Amino acid sequence: MNRLMLTMLALFIVGVFSGCSKTWSGIKSDSKSAWKNTKSTIHKATAD
Repeated sequence: MNRLMLTMLALFIVGVFSGCSKTWSGIKSDSKSAWKNTKSTIHKATAD
């Protein structure tokens, strides 16, 4: 019984960490695109 519980806990932890990895990748990607759009908008606004 303990071995089954330990296996289930290990699988749960692996699942949580893999989900977190994807979340951080998405945050980094969104931040990068927001920064590029902001830079572009400011450049266009101040170019005139």
